[in-house]
Amino acid sequence: MGVVTAVFASISLIGFIHVMFLPVGPVAIALSFTCIAVLMAMQLLWYGRDNGRLRTPLGYGVLATQAALVYLPILTFGQAWVGMPGFLAGSVLLVLRAVTAWVTFVLIVASMAVAQWIFTRAPIDMLYTAISTVTTGLVVYGLSRLTALVVEVQESRAEIARMAVLRERLRFARDLHDLLGYSLSAISLKIELVHRLMEKSPQEASDQLLEILEISRVALSDARTVASGYRELSLEEECRSAVSVLSAADIQVRLDSDHLDLPVQVSTVLATVLREGVTNILRHSKAKRCDITIRQTQDDAWIEIVNDDLAVGPPRDPGSGRNGLRNLCVRAEEIGGSLTVDQQPDQFRLCARVPLRLERHGASRSQPAGLPGDPDGVDAVARGELVDDRGQVVADGAD
Repeated sequence: MGVVTAVFASISLIGFIHVMFLPVGPVAIALSFTCIAVLMAMQLLWYGRDNGRLRTPLGYGVLATQAALVYLPILTFGQAWVGMPGFLAGSVLLVLRAVTAWVTFVLIVASMAVAQWIFTRAPIDMLYTAISTVTTGLVVYGLSRLTALVVEVQESRAEIARMAVLRERLRFARDLHDLLGYSLSAISLKIELVHRLMEKSPQEASDQLLEILEISRVALSDARTVASGYRELSLEEECRSAVSVLSAADIQVRLDSDHLDLPVQVSTVLATVLREGVTNILRHSKAKRCDITIRQTQDDAWIEIVNDDLAVGPPRDPGSGRNGLRNLCVRAEEIGGSLTVDQQPDQFRLCARVPLRLERHGASRSQPAGLPGDPDGVDAVARGELVDDRGQVVADGAD
């Protein structure tokens, strides 16, 4: 912006110096200075910003005002003012449509050449004025357009930064839900179980407390990965944990798995689905039975979770409603897989299918939930902190 201002000021100064050498009084000089200042302000503040109003009635009114400030002073200052129409020549290229703009541009150049001929009757002066007006007009057009583009780029960068922050917040919330929802539900369930066992079976209650301690440690580690990066989930460990938690909730579990040769990324995806499925059972149903099936074919692997006695059922469309199912649906689609939900009056079925060759290879540190490729494409921060509603740090993202 400083360079553009300097160029426009130099062009204006040349015109003002020409006026200063005319035999005119201070009033005329002050008038010329005012006209030049207004022309510069219009060029910088109005035409230097592509605000969408250049081709409106107001924009055409500003252009007409500029034309008056360019042509009328010629009646007073004569030949000394013939360099100023370059501002108008550049402005018509910004405001008018293509053909009309260039025709008007040529007319302005021709009018200045004719005016110079009237004042001096010298062909060389007429040619010099025409070339000078063309050059000034193109410089004014180019710099004004460049200024508008710079302003647009700056505004776009600010908007991109704002959207990146928003996407990072959404990613953090989604991953926090995916990782901690299961752990918190398991802790709540086991605490209720400990409360019932404290009097009649202290030893079993003590064992459950040890499990709660282990789950809480895992939850803390999971919370750190949300801020610091990728963490693999073991499908075998998640299966054992799911059986333990569901059994503690008096739910009969049948686990039928065949996943020994699954790639790490695929195993992590299925483990995440298993976590969310168990979390939904604990939170939203009064199930008495749960069947978990994991299979591998030549091209893909899939997991199916079926439970009975649905008390509060999720919607049939996994892409809407509960955050957990919606998150899983988005993630599965991102890697070329699918997530389906089948809700019956007495049964709920969740099935996820993942290709063995993922569409996005190599999970980065921006997928703490263990799925390659965040849907929003925003990398996780290298270090972060979790704070409570009072602003107190309860966990940080350091390893």
